[in-house]
Parts: sequence; C-alpha cells; structure tokens
Amino acid sequence: MKLLSLLARVCAVLAGVILTAITLITCISLIGRNTIGTTLVGDYELTAAAAGAAVALFLPWCQLRRENIIVDFFTARLSAVTNSRLDRVGSALLAAVVLVLAWRTAVGGISAYNSNSSTMMLGFPEWIVYAFMVPPIVLTGVIALAQTVYGDFAEQAK
Repeated sequence: MKLLSLLARVCAVLAGVILTAITLITCISLIGRNTIGTTLVGDYELTAAAAGAAVALFLPWCQLRRENIIVDFFTARLSAVTNSRLDRVGSALLAAVVLVLAWRTAVGGISAYNSNSSTMMLGFPEWIVYAFMVPPIVLTGVIALAQTVYGDFAEQAK
C-alpha cells in the first residue's frame, strides 16, 4: 500500500509542476501580449496538452484519498459496515471504468502515433500527451482495485 501511496504522491507533485509551468507560460504570454504586442506561439496548444496530462496525473491521488465526488445523502444514516461495503462496490465499479478508460486512451495514443497527429501551430506530437495520461489512469484503477480488496487504506498509507 505504501508503494501505491508513493506513486500517487509522485503523480500529484508532477501534476503540480505541470500546472505551475502552464501558469508561467500563460503569464509570459499575457505580459508579452499586453506590453510589447508579442505572444508565445502555441501557448494555447501547450496549455491544453499540459492540462490534460495534469488532470490524469491528479486522479491517483484523488482516488487514494477518496476525494472524488461522493453523494452520501442516501447513505448517511446507514451503518459503517454497510457504507464500507458500498464503498468497495463503488471502488470496483470505478476500477472497471478507469481501466477501460486507460485501455482506450492507450489505443488513442497508438492511433495518434501511427497517424503522426500533431498540434496545428507547434507541430507537437499528440501521442506524447496520451503517453503521459495512460500510466496515472492505470494507477488509479490499481488503487481502486486495492481499495476494493483491502478497504480504505489511505490512512495506513500515510
């Protein structure tokens, strides 16, 4: 469990670094546009690509901490045992959906690689974004599977 926690933390830190880079690119572009009339070429493309990778990189940490959206209106009055069982069923369903998403993302990345798909302004290869997205999505699925089997281990993994 500690390994999954460590990998989730590494993903979250990497996502934070990527978001910081996006922020800096946006600031530089805006300052340039408003002061000297020049902007960074392809800043929108870089922002979109990096944001997609950052969102995927945050998913393992969200699942590890169980910080995804939970609607407990109907289950708030149920026993702890019943809620634990429902959480495990939810984790199993999430694992299935996320692992299918990882598979399809990998297929999309392979397709982008085979077709040499790239961004319009910079010519940045789109498969690279897919390559950054697949491992954290798989990690999210593995964490959800582990939570299905072992229950909530976020407190143990600290």
